[in-house]
This record gives sequence, structure tokens and C-alpha cells, in this order.
Amino acid sequence: MDKNSKIIVTGVKGQLGFDCLRRLKEAGYTNVLGIDIEELDITDEQAVHSFIERERPDVFMHNAAWTAVDKAEQMPELVNKVNALGPKYIAEACKKVDATMVYISTDYVFDGKGEKFFDINDPKNGLSIYGKTKSLGEDYVTSVLDKYFIVRISWVFGINGNNFIKTMLKLADSGKKELNVVSDQIGSPTYTYDLAKLLVEMIATDKYGIYHATNEGVCSWADFAKYIFEVAHKDVRVNPVTTAEYMKLVSNQAARPLNSRLSKQSLTDAGFNRLPDWKDAVNRYIKNELGE
Repeated sequence: MDKNSKIIVTGVKGQLGFDCLRRLKEAGYTNVLGIDIEELDITDEQAVHSFIERERPDVFMHNAAWTAVDKAEQMPELVNKVNALGPKYIAEACKKVDATMVYISTDYVFDGKGEKFFDINDPKNGLSIYGKTKSLGEDYVTSVLDKYFIVRISWVFGINGNNFIKTMLKLADSGKKELNVVSDQIGSPTYTYDLAKLLVEMIATDKYGIYHATNEGVCSWADFAKYIFEVAHKDVRVNPVTTAEYMKLVSNQAARPLNSRLSKQSLTDAGFNRLPDWKDAVNRYIKNELGE
């Protein structure tokens, strides 16, 4: 793809949008427009069509989403507008201007049963409003467009915004010496800087389709927390608890998949590089980005 190709990136105030901008600039793309809710309300159908038809992007990288999983249970209609109808409007507008759409999705589209790695074409059965609406968003994109990349990710962390690593370090710095962390949800952390590099590689190809992209390897949240404290040299004890125990401790929790293992076979089949191991990513993030 031409380095002058016009690329629009949504959600630039969030973790992934911020890193997509960073990676596109590093890759030499010169015609990149980063936007957030102030520039475009994706739930406004007319505004979406007007914006995309005016800007006429070659690629529309859609990272923005409602990601507050627990809060989503209280306002399903609004979350559906953001996570399902917004992507539908974007896909329809992209079709009009012949733009490629990148839609970032989630492990939450699956029910998380069993222990196998979920394949891209496995049946979807999200447990939460968040998971169900993201799944609907995918369905709208695939039904409208041929030129799309749907990329499912999990357990995201990046420099711009809040995430599990920042929360753990904040708790450690506030004097916490002991934390209860869930040990029966298994998945893979995803470093947005690594992911953004892959997305930039993807848009230069026509290898359209659905992909899973997380850092390699799997762990539990408790394993994740232990490793964070190890790398950052924080003396905090992690007590493993089950999801059921944690839900008794913290009320109003949305149902979460216990198994978030995602198969990256489609990346390999398409000739894309898989992301580095999650421990390597956590190491680089804590040392380079957070300066711990």
C-alpha cells in the first residue's frame, strides 16, 4: 500500500488507537488522521456516513468501543449502539468509498467453556452484554464488506489509558502487600504496541478475514499479576482465588469467559508474524514505557 494512502484511526485516546498512530508514523505513513468521540460520534448514522464520504479513507482502523464490561450490563441499549450499530454504520460507509475496514474484537465473543484454543470459526456465544454486542458488530462487518480485517484480542495493555498492569502497580505503590487475584480465567495478555505493528502489516496486504492476535503463551490473571510484581520488583503477595470466590467479594460483575485461549493459526496460515511472548511484552512495557 502507498505510504500516502489515507488512514483514519478511531479511539486514539485509548490504548490501541494511540499505538496504531505511533506505529503508522514509524512505518512512514504520512496521511493519517486520528480521531476520538469529539471528532465523530459513531452511534450517529448520518454523521458517520457524512464523515467517511467526505474524508474518503483507504483504510478505516476502528479501535473505539465500549469496553467497561461490568457497566455494560446496566446499559445494554447504549452499548449495542457503540459496539454493534457503530461498526455497522462504519462498514456501510466504507463500502460506499471502497475503504478497507479494520475492526478490533475480543475473546469475549466466546463462552470460554473447555480448555481448547478457540479457532476463528468456532461458534460464538458471548456471556455478557459486552461480548454479545462485539459479536454483533463482527456480524455486521462481515455481512456488509469483503475488504475487512476482524482482529480478536484479549487482556489489553498499553501506555495510553488504564489497564491491569497499571492497576497492579498502583495498588503496590499505595502500600498493598497482599492481593486476591483470579486464577481460573486463562488467556493471553496483548501489548498494544506489538499488536499495532501487526495491524500496520495487515493493512498493506489484501489478506482479509478474521484473525486472533495476542502475545504468545497463556497465563491466569494471578500468574500475570505475579509476573508484573516480579519485573517491577514489588513485594506483593498474590493469593489465587476462583472466579466464583471473586464474584462474592466484588458485586455486580459481568460473566467472564474462563477460557480465553485463542488459536493464532490463521495468522500463521496468512504468513503474518505472531506477536512476541507475553512475558517479553510485559518486560518491555514495564521497563521502557513505565520506567519501573
